[in-house]
Amino acid sequence: MTYTLIARSIIIYSLVFFLIRLMGKRQIGEMQPFELVITLIIADLATIPMAETALPLVHGIIPIITLAILHYLLTFVSQKSLKFRKWLNGKPVIVINPDGIDFQAMKKLNMNFNDLMEGIRGCGYFNLEEILYAIMQTNGTLTVLPRSAYAPLNATSVGIKVEPASPPIILMTKGKAIKENLVITKLDENFIDMQLKKLNLPKREVAFLSINSSGKMYIQPQNGKYIVVETNYKGEGNW
Repeated sequence: MTYTLIARSIIIYSLVFFLIRLMGKRQIGEMQPFELVITLIIADLATIPMAETALPLVHGIIPIITLAILHYLLTFVSQKSLKFRKWLNGKPVIVINPDGIDFQAMKKLNMNFNDLMEGIRGCGYFNLEEILYAIMQTNGTLTVLPRSAYAPLNATSVGIKVEPASPPIILMTKGKAIKENLVITKLDENFIDMQLKKLNLPKREVAFLSINSSGKMYIQPQNGKYIVVETNYKGEGNW
């Protein structure tokens, strides 16, 4: 009996894990309504064959696979048809416009002022006069376009020319080099060894090491403060 429960649990877990991966990597707050509904139903269905040993395992697997196929079909059709996508997901709603708050839009969304202010604060703004547009997206996320006077400064707005940059790439964790990332950056372990030797830092004491396209290396030892090193690397890789 115990072994049966363990086996059924492993099978159902593996199936659900595989199907969720196929459905895409999204956080709960980023899901469309139909995706959230399908995910919740799959989670509920998965518990039944785990506990009910009298129920044939296939009777629990078939509904789960059916819902996963339904999710795929709905996603596929919504990608092909704009009308179907609007019907399935709805469309973004403007809750703040240049004239102020749109009360009809808030009523349509069953949204109160506390919800609105919480969403605005989540975007980094605290005063309504700073907001030009606030839009409720179809996944329930509030996005904000600030008025020009309150928009964050960037290099373009102040007339500064900056070189394009790539995100840092991890070269080592827990003292072990990540070979596929070394290939991407066209570096080798000798390069890392040389930088660590200058710092008198053994590999085994490196918890994390990354480098960006301008050659700046970030090193976090197992113990102690992080270290930033300027190297002669100039982003020969392509990532």
